[in-house]
Amino acid sequence: MSEKFISNRLTLIVLASACTVILISMGLRQTFGLFFQAFEEGLGVTRTEFGLAIGIQMIFWGFFAPIFGLLADKFGGNKAVFAGFIIFALGIYMIYSGPNTGIFFQIGLGVLIGTALGATALAVPVSEVGKHFTDKNRTLATGIVTAAASVGYFLAPLFTKYSLGEVGWEETFKYFLYFVFFGAIASLFLLPKKDILTNIGSVKEQTFFESMKEAFSHKGYVLLLSGFFVCGFQITLVGTHIPGYMQDRGMDGWPATIILALIGLFNIVGTLGMGYLGTKYKKKILLSLLYASRAVIISIFIFSPPSLGMSIFFGITFGMVWLSTVPPTNGIVAQIFGTKYLSTLFGIVFFSHQVGSFLGAFLGGYFYDLYGSYDYAWYVAIALSAFAALVHLPIDERPIARSSIAS
Repeated sequence: MSEKFISNRLTLIVLASACTVILISMGLRQTFGLFFQAFEEGLGVTRTEFGLAIGIQMIFWGFFAPIFGLLADKFGGNKAVFAGFIIFALGIYMIYSGPNTGIFFQIGLGVLIGTALGATALAVPVSEVGKHFTDKNRTLATGIVTAAASVGYFLAPLFTKYSLGEVGWEETFKYFLYFVFFGAIASLFLLPKKDILTNIGSVKEQTFFESMKEAFSHKGYVLLLSGFFVCGFQITLVGTHIPGYMQDRGMDGWPATIILALIGLFNIVGTLGMGYLGTKYKKKILLSLLYASRAVIISIFIFSPPSLGMSIFFGITFGMVWLSTVPPTNGIVAQIFGTKYLSTLFGIVFFSHQVGSFLGAFLGGYFYDLYGSYDYAWYVAIALSAFAALVHLPIDERPIARSSIAS
């Protein structure tokens, strides 16, 4: 008898809640690169300072992902994510109302919004959904949630570009507050599952510290940390600096917006497709192919003459591999270790992602200010793709052999 994908009403509610939360938080996050010119002209922010703020945002996002993950594991994802949206609102309010220059710019865009993303974006919502599904359906479920981020990626840049032209950046940030409020309401329905799903031994008796020791002694977990670092570097380099890169190549204006929007649109196909393929094939092989594809796509893009057609090509192809790394990565963690501490364990993997994100954001701006070009940042991204394609191959995806823990 085939297993039902949606087993009960609670599962459906949690899935819908997570999709809404992710759509809003990741959609807003995707737009910040479009503000660099407004911040440069209105606040006197240099590209290095802007890259640093985004880098700080990535680090705080990653640092607080396992912390909010632990809170979600202990008290429920709805409470953790709601708290994150409150912090998100504070960060947005600080940026448009002030003080918003110098260190305060770094605090608003970097510290506060980064902390908020630790609760609202990817790690916690995806993992909370994963707890409601079995191994057979988990990668597809997390693929659906990640695809919701893609909808946000597609819609948010289009709205932001239009709003910037019509009312300016301060009013656009005020509009963002309405979206954050709606996300906070939706997060209240990210309800915990009573009975934690597991396929490996007496997980319920395992303590938090035992689970951490177990994870970091597993080679596959360490390799996932290394691989997801690369993912963070690449997507943040693109999301933060593609507007500046396109402007430098004589294509400022809509081409960068088109790229970001197409990334969001075609990431829907990529994440859903990867979620499905993750139920059929080894996830480590899928990840290796994804990272190898990124190297090819980036190389074609930067070594080809700039054109609208090449912009469309890059948006479509890079969108296909944008967040499609998330379902198999989260799926491997759950498959090896079970789901009791999934939000925490995946949150730690995500922290590695955000360390890479910090470097992608910061080094992109740093290389530009130093050499007058983004080329060296792209070269690093290509080399890291080759590294990530290789590092996933030795991962053992089998559930860890765990003896029953005495009660």
